[in-house]
Amino acid sequence: MCVTCGCHSDAVKIGGIDYTFPAVTQPALGAHAASTEARRIVQIERDILSKNDAEAEANRAFFRANGIMSVNLVSSPGSGKTTLLVRSVADLMPMIPVAVIEGDQQTSNDAERIRATGAPALQINTGRGCHLDSHMVARALPLLAPRPQSYLFIENVGNLVCPSAFDLGEGARAVVISVTEGEDKPVKYPDMFASADVVLVNKIDLLPHLSFDVAALEGSVRKVNRRAEILKVSATTGAGLENWYGWLAARRAALLA
Repeated sequence: MCVTCGCHSDAVKIGGIDYTFPAVTQPALGAHAASTEARRIVQIERDILSKNDAEAEANRAFFRANGIMSVNLVSSPGSGKTTLLVRSVADLMPMIPVAVIEGDQQTSNDAERIRATGAPALQINTGRGCHLDSHMVARALPLLAPRPQSYLFIENVGNLVCPSAFDLGEGARAVVISVTEGEDKPVKYPDMFASADVVLVNKIDLLPHLSFDVAALEGSVRKVNRRAEILKVSATTGAGLENWYGWLAARRAALLA
């Protein structure tokens, strides 16, 4: 259960197989129920995040030991994240092995789109859950079996809130925002954008038809995150993708150094 939003992960499927999620131990309520309830909620959240962080570190150690450059892709629904990923996988795969973990509440549509490129993909369905967590990724890894020195893309559930709190053990976090969204998204959802290593501004081919202010978006990003790279791309035309691939290559080279 996600304390942030109250979502449940009791109907998780990993690779189409039902998975029973381990319960979080909840402290018992004492005599002073009102004050204890607040402490109980805080404790549950700490339990959830501490367990998640511990498994994230185990995932991270696995990635490092095997030279796997892992990227957590996050965005709101409709940003073009999957289209960008399909294009990226198709372009990168001839040079470097690529595997993908797909996260959605229901359907395997996105995993099927990835598999159509020839790359292996594993679907995680979170049921009522609104994000992936490190435990789900840990259970998916032996089923997907990403190759050493490969790219592993983890496409998170479309949501700019809860995924920001859950470290998956990824080597980098990429936030995708499209020019059909508002320039103030980064300040509306600061936790997500503050956690980004790179911000991909997608659908720039639509700029001639919109009043979107790219400079205003960049200013919003810088209000919450001064270190992230901001790259302008189009998954449809391929514009700017060479910069995205160059960024990935540099991160991968640093991992393998």
